[in-house]
Amino acid sequence: MAVPVGIEAAEGGRMATFVFIHGAGDVGWYWHLVAAELRERGYDTVAPDLPCDDDSAGLPEYADTVAAAADDRADLVVVAQSLGGFTAPLVCDRVPVALLVLVAPMIPAPGEAPAGYWSGTRYEQEVRERYDDAIALFYQDVPPELAAEALKRARGQSEARLGEPSPLRAWPDVSTRILICRDDRLCPPGFLRRVARERLGITPDEIDGGHTPALSRPHELADRLEAYAAGQGLIPTGRRRPSRPAAG
Repeated sequence: MAVPVGIEAAEGGRMATFVFIHGAGDVGWYWHLVAAELRERGYDTVAPDLPCDDDSAGLPEYADTVAAAADDRADLVVVAQSLGGFTAPLVCDRVPVALLVLVAPMIPAPGEAPAGYWSGTRYEQEVRERYDDAIALFYQDVPPELAAEALKRARGQSEARLGEPSPLRAWPDVSTRILICRDDRLCPPGFLRRVARERLGITPDEIDGGHTPALSRPHELADRLEAYAAGQGLIPTGRRRPSRPAAG
């Protein structure tokens, strides 16, 4: 959990723009509660819809869409959910990114195709429960009305180009945080702890909740993101500087 906000106000701080990347078959609306929370705190946010239902679009086009949405903004904090973890590092080649935050993520290896991720990470060897219902798998702790709206807004995820190797050659030289969810049924915490350690040498931070914390715990997630941004000196002038999230 996050520790209480500190008492020191930032003076002349640089303001982060949070650039949100949704997961497979989803839309930017997924982030709307977190984005609203951060805008109330004085930050800028963008959350584009990726062309994920377009058979002609692949990871480069996803990254181009995010970069275009960021436009000429500076001090970018790129926050990616699930499959968005494949797009996030590619964005760093297109716009200046100060911080990457991967939430309940897929963490790609250089040259890895999204379709090869599960075998490449030995996912099937993980001890986990199986769920066939989308609500039970993705939204078990999301308020029912929000879960229903999420399913209504969801789009089909084209798989036409998910078998193509990622153009990622090496992880970008950008500060990176991994945030995993202790009750995630798609990407169990033990699995993500191992993958984060093996691929990036990172020990993830953790919060309670399932795979979609932007809908189930938007305030807590916003607290985490603000603390990460503050750690990079990215906080609006006059905004009280939050303490770092507590470990675990």
